[in-house]
Amino acid sequence: MNTGVKITAFAAALAATFGTAYGVGKGVGPVEEPKKAEHAGHAAQEPQKGSGHGGHEEGATAAASALPGGLQVSQDGYTLALETPTPAVGRGTLKFSVKDAAGKKVTAFATEHGKELHFIVASRDLNTFRHLHPVKAADGTWSVDADLPAAGGYKAFADFKPAAPGARGVTLGADLAVPGAYAPKPLPAAAPTADVDGYQVRLGGVLDPGKAGELRLTVTKGGKPVTDLEPYLGAYGHLVALRDGDLAYLHVHPNEGGPGPDVSFTATAPSAGTYRLFLDFQHEGKVRTAAFTVTAGATGKTAGKSPAPAANGTGEAGHGAGGHTHG
Repeated sequence: MNTGVKITAFAAALAATFGTAYGVGKGVGPVEEPKKAEHAGHAAQEPQKGSGHGGHEEGATAAASALPGGLQVSQDGYTLALETPTPAVGRGTLKFSVKDAAGKKVTAFATEHGKELHFIVASRDLNTFRHLHPVKAADGTWSVDADLPAAGGYKAFADFKPAAPGARGVTLGADLAVPGAYAPKPLPAAAPTADVDGYQVRLGGVLDPGKAGELRLTVTKGGKPVTDLEPYLGAYGHLVALRDGDLAYLHVHPNEGGPGPDVSFTATAPSAGTYRLFLDFQHEGKVRTAAFTVTAGATGKTAGKSPAPAANGTGEAGHGAGGHTHG
């Protein structure tokens, strides 16, 4: 789009609700036989231990478990309430809460992967990704600084498990609208490698609709394998997959292995289509993000051209521009 379109907060929010679902599938080349995935939900793990998980489906009701995570603002009696649904372009503070069925703010959460709640913000065009760590006030209000570099539609995801007896893990999603001149970017092209801060990450494996497959990410620096990855939130890597169109959310964690250069994940795609994968890994005290575009469900589809600049983790898709905020 050569000419920016002036978009109001209302128009941005309206546009953000009309994503067309696409999905994920085969995408990146052969790997060894994947390890057995225990289930499709979250489970807390120690480094070098665990199996791939996607979308908090464990123990969910039949209706809820049929949907990928993040497609609903309310689920299992909990609602994601954004207090800053129309933030300005640039760095600012986002505030939100999780409310129970009675409309009260939830204050007690179980700790999973080192945090009571994980907060993700992604642009609708999947060029911007932020894995944030908000701080909770005594009344249940969460706040975090975030850098949203451009106007347009975004989606916020709250990934948590309430501390209430019998509560299930859940991922809720709600729309954000950043007013201003809106010029969406195309989805970066599929590629087998992504470069970020002098590191190269290679993606291999399969992501098939409806069945578990293994994704293997290999981290190198200066052409040499990185064999001393550091634990980050209790694991050697965190992988988030977002489906192009509706931004259905998959959050998976590593299989056994580590501390590098390979980080292996088991994941199940809910449908065929195109997904954007974001790998967080920590080395030398800093968290970095490598991003990939994967097409699934089409036999023979493989990664191709080099990713666009936004895909290399040094800009909008990475942590160098506000991708990680720690509380």
